[in-house]
Amino acid sequence: MKKWKNKIIDTVKRIKNEKLIQKYFKENAVFVTFLITGVINATMLRFFTMPTIENYLSFRPILADFCVLLFFGSFSFLFKKKKGRFKYLLVLEIIFTLICVINSIYYTFYTSFASASMLSLTQFIGPVGDAVVENVLQLKDLLYLFGPIVLIIVYKKQKKHLFETESKKVRKKRTAHTLETALALFVLFAITLSSLDIGRFVKQWNREYIVMRFGIYVYQINDVFVSLQPKVTSIFGYDQAKKQFETYFQEEKETPKNEYTNIFAGKNVIVIHGESVQDVALNRTFNGQEVTPNLNRLAKEGLFFSNYYSQVSVGTSSDTELTFNTSLMPSKSGTAFVSYFDRKYNAIPSYFKDKGYYTFSMHANNADFWNRRAMHKSLGYDKFYSKETYKVSDDNIIGLGLSDKAFYQQSIEKLKKIKEEKGEPFYGLLISLTNHTPFSDVEKYGEFDVDIKETVTHEDGTTEEVSHPYMEGTKLGNYFKSLHYADEALGEFLKALDENGFLENTVFIFYGDHDARLPQSDFNRLYNYDQETETVKKEDDPTYREYNSYHYELDRKVPLIIWTKDHQVQGTVEDTMGMIDAMPTLGNMFGFYNPYALGHDIFTIKDENVVVFPNGNWVSNKVYYNSQKEEYMSLKEEEVIEEDYIEKNNKYAENLLDVSNDIIVFDLLNQDKNEQKKKK
Repeated sequence: MKKWKNKIIDTVKRIKNEKLIQKYFKENAVFVTFLITGVINATMLRFFTMPTIENYLSFRPILADFCVLLFFGSFSFLFKKKKGRFKYLLVLEIIFTLICVINSIYYTFYTSFASASMLSLTQFIGPVGDAVVENVLQLKDLLYLFGPIVLIIVYKKQKKHLFETESKKVRKKRTAHTLETALALFVLFAITLSSLDIGRFVKQWNREYIVMRFGIYVYQINDVFVSLQPKVTSIFGYDQAKKQFETYFQEEKETPKNEYTNIFAGKNVIVIHGESVQDVALNRTFNGQEVTPNLNRLAKEGLFFSNYYSQVSVGTSSDTELTFNTSLMPSKSGTAFVSYFDRKYNAIPSYFKDKGYYTFSMHANNADFWNRRAMHKSLGYDKFYSKETYKVSDDNIIGLGLSDKAFYQQSIEKLKKIKEEKGEPFYGLLISLTNHTPFSDVEKYGEFDVDIKETVTHEDGTTEEVSHPYMEGTKLGNYFKSLHYADEALGEFLKALDENGFLENTVFIFYGDHDARLPQSDFNRLYNYDQETETVKKEDDPTYREYNSYHYELDRKVPLIIWTKDHQVQGTVEDTMGMIDAMPTLGNMFGFYNPYALGHDIFTIKDENVVVFPNGNWVSNKVYYNSQKEEYMSLKEEEVIEEDYIEKNNKYAENLLDVSNDIIVFDLLNQDKNEQKKKK
């Protein structure tokens, strides 16, 4: 022991006396700059995306990121010339910088981190490119570019201090020592990990948690392997997935029966997939004018589900179509519509088709966007009326394509033809488009002010009309304008349906597909605007309404409305409900049952329902739980939340996500294919 102690002391003295550290920094300035800028970028990304005290004080992800940079950077010492070493480090710097930039932009839009599995979806970026630039790209996303710039500057300034050539032996020795240091530090990092950390790292579905614990670079490397996993596991992991699937559904479920069982059997169905419609707009007025008068009327006259949540991942609208129609969650890697369109799905259109319905879908966008042309066949639609069947011209385009008013007007003619040629019953889905981010075609939405107007009486008795900006000029304000237009178009469509006799024996269903990805700061302004100062109230203001990340998440809920002309069903359902609960709930109403639905008939489960999100978060009537922070907000202040309630629902969420993904990846609902695998 004494021998080792003396050796360490001698080494420290030698380093100090010979100024080895200063010498190392001087001779390897570019390499050190690469390490420092890489760590700074990774740390900035975590701070900007997840601004929590825990994140600020965590050293582990910094250590993990440093190990990755040290590992890849070590191979630069193998280059014989300084120019070659610099070029290699610059390429690495650019790659790691792009990782930070892409994830920064991606997190702003999806509140999650990017995946290599999304490379297959780059074909869908073009049509929404303007939305990304206008609604998502921010100044902070460009800060990461300082890394390559600083590296180039340091190289230029340090040229004369750098070696010209080094012997092969010296270069190999430096590489080996750097790799050994990286390995030693990574081992030090690894021994701090818990079993929970390792479990979530392997499964990768809770991305925020992984970045908070492992750093962005380790996450991204692991993600590449996880993204390749479906290609491998679909060959080798079938047996384990099948076993887990059978265990999950081992208890035979009885077909649920309640007061809504078969209430709509045999009726026609028209479903509206409302682009980016959030509950926050319903029953909201500006200067006495409703944002969504038609949706408000439908909600009042029909059955309104007031705590209904979208459960999308990176597939946004396509994920909603999947969850609504199949009662499955989005796939962990890529999107089901693109990566797993050739699977067997127990879907709503298929069940209606089995009952003799003619099934169709309508959307005035490119048929291959989100691969709908192929996936709608897999879901059971007889026909997909896409953009090629609509008349689109410069004067009827708003946002990404054909305006909702033109879309509905032309769809009425298609409905007439369907009724004439195919008769009844029919099941039809119409996917709207106008209310899509970036909500910038304000001049085309029509007159709808989101300011505050008031009449001020002066001392001399004269009056003056005063306007306070309120939500004018904000993204949320423009969203309200866009949605007011979309609601007006919906009202005109309902009127046309009625005039043409489509509402007599028809159930009309409306759902919002997902939230509009609007800034949290705009919501804070919405709830805390001070018209006297025309600013947002301070938190110490007694009238200030607290609005944190939990309130923001809860505000992302979307409407689900079931309406009939004769008001056959009415009321408000307040129990928490997710998109995957739509299928079993509607199935009970129309007389079909999916034994492999992961959701529940809300009228059977009621208060016990738990809505799971793809990132592992979940919400019930009692709690909103954040799995990244491992904390929750109670939704019922008077009720004490037991720890076992949290643990039970965490386990439920994990199992549900795993089984749902296995069903999709391994095509577990395709019995014919499964039998063939068994024979092999």
